[in-house]
Amino acid sequence: MRLVVGLVRGVHGLNGAVRVEILTDRPEARFAAGREIYREGDEVPLTVVEALAIPDGPGWRVRFREVPDRTAADALRGTYLEADVSPEDAPGRGAAYWHEVMGVPVRGLDGEELGSVADIYRVGETDVYVVRGGARGEFDLPAVRDFVRIFAPRRGEIVVDAEALELGPPKPPKPPRPPRPRKGAGRPTVPSADVTAASPESGPPPPED
Repeated sequence: MRLVVGLVRGVHGLNGAVRVEILTDRPEARFAAGREIYREGDEVPLTVVEALAIPDGPGWRVRFREVPDRTAADALRGTYLEADVSPEDAPGRGAAYWHEVMGVPVRGLDGEELGSVADIYRVGETDVYVVRGGARGEFDLPAVRDFVRIFAPRRGEIVVDAEALELGPPKPPKPPRPPRPRKGAGRPTVPSADVTAASPESGPPPPED
């Protein structure tokens, strides 16, 4: 199985090094010298020569044997990097891969359905889940204990403290559209003002329970 472990954000110097946004909790292992990394959707490996955290900025500086100069490195810009992961590398209790979290329903402590995880991004060392599809609208959910009370994506359950997240009130449902007149039935007999619809109002993870 392959998982995304990084995203090439730019180049670093003239010797082919790239600046990688780390998308794994184990960068020392995934980018160890000699490890093979793959461009997303590509079967040709890139062999890690050197990988070091950038001291004065975010991300890591990584050099690959097959990327000898800045021109070749620039071609990697914007590319997701994948690594082979064995079943033995599966995350332990209270942790999950991103693909296991995508689509998982999210509900409040009172059972309110708040939507499901539609996207994930990282801020510093914290994963942030983008939740969509609930009556309270889209919101960002930092994967920290202050907000997430039950984290069990493998059984399809994430429970959050909606009050701590300071979510707004549920948005009112859109009023139903008036039925269209049947073909040949002529104009509707109700005044136009009676059928005008009003716009709706705008409106590290915890252990598995």
